[in-house]
Amino acid sequence: MDLFGYVDNVLNFFILHIWRYLIYGTIFILIVIWLAFVYWTFRDAKLRNTSLIAAVFWALVVLVFNFLGLIIYLILRPPEYIEDVLERDLEIKRMQLILDADLSSCPSCGNEVKHDFLICPYCRKKLKNTCISCKKPLEFNWKVCPYCKTAQ
Repeated sequence: MDLFGYVDNVLNFFILHIWRYLIYGTIFILIVIWLAFVYWTFRDAKLRNTSLIAAVFWALVVLVFNFLGLIIYLILRPPEYIEDVLERDLEIKRMQLILDADLSSCPSCGNEVKHDFLICPYCRKKLKNTCISCKKPLEFNWKVCPYCKTAQ
């Protein structure tokens, strides 16, 4: 008999209005988190894809399937942002142009100079010697010009 009275007291405690408001508040917070996941998924998919349709699709997947949709998106999303891919491609093109342009850097100031420059146009440091006969650029330690066979 005492057990039934105890259970009745516990149930009467949870009938109070405060518990209803706590449940409503918890449901509201879960809905806000769910909608925040939908917005985050849309924004992230838009940054990772060129298509707006793909971003809307993934946002709808998260909206419909909730946390399971978010996990599916996190597994299947592209690994890089579009900006990172474009930046890497530009860096590769820049490095290719530098390699193709036959450039080196000045040992004094670090600016890019061509291999046949005699002095750095930025800091005026002497980079190479001139052949006394054919006037072509020579390295400092060369004793003979490889172009005209003149001793230096």
